[in-house]
Amino acid sequence: MFNKLLIASNNPGKLREIGQILAPLGIEIIAQSVLAVPEAEEPYASFIENALAKARHAARLTGLPALADDSGICVDALGGAPGVASAHFAGAPRSDARNNRKLLEMLEAENNRRAHYYCVMVLMRHGDDPQPLVAEGEWRGEILREPRGSGGFGYDPLFLDPALGKTGAELSPEQKNRVSHRGKALAALVDVLKQSA
Repeated sequence: MFNKLLIASNNPGKLREIGQILAPLGIEIIAQSVLAVPEAEEPYASFIENALAKARHAARLTGLPALADDSGICVDALGGAPGVASAHFAGAPRSDARNNRKLLEMLEAENNRRAHYYCVMVLMRHGDDPQPLVAEGEWRGEILREPRGSGGFGYDPLFLDPALGKTGAELSPEQKNRVSHRGKALAALVDVLKQSA
C-alpha cells in the first residue's frame, strides 16, 4: 500500500468528495494542482478511456500513484448525452449554471426524465501500470423541471433520487457519499485496495 495518492482532478467538488471517502485509509491526498500537473487531454468517447488517460498522465508526470475519475450524467431521452461531455455541455468556459440551463431547454417538451450519473475510477500505481485498479458506480434518478437545493455541484440541483425524494443538491455530503455514483465507485475501489494491501 502507498501513503500518498495524487488526485488527477482540479474540480474542487470532486476533490472534497474523494478526500472525505478516502480519509479513513490514512493516505495523504494531493491535488494535481499542488504539483502543477496540467490537465490531461480527454479526447475519448467513453468514461473509462478518459479516466485511464488522466490517471496515466498524472502518474507519469509525478512518479506518484494517481487516481482519476471520469463521470457525468447520462439522460435516457438524449441517448445518454451529455455523458462524457457533461462538464462542457454548454461550451467553454465550464459553467454548472449554463450546463443546467441547456439540459432543461433540451428536455423542455420531454416526459421521459430518467437519467443516471455514472462514474469510473482508475488508480494507476505508477505511470506504466499494466493492471490499473478500476471501479465504477451508478446513481439512478430523474431530471426535475427546475432546480432544488443549494449543495453539491454539477447537475445535482436537477437530479432527483426518487427513493430519497431529494435532489443531489439537497443531500448532506455524508448522505450523498453513501448513494452517489462517485461514492459507490470509491467504496468499490477501497475494497479492492484493502484486498491488495
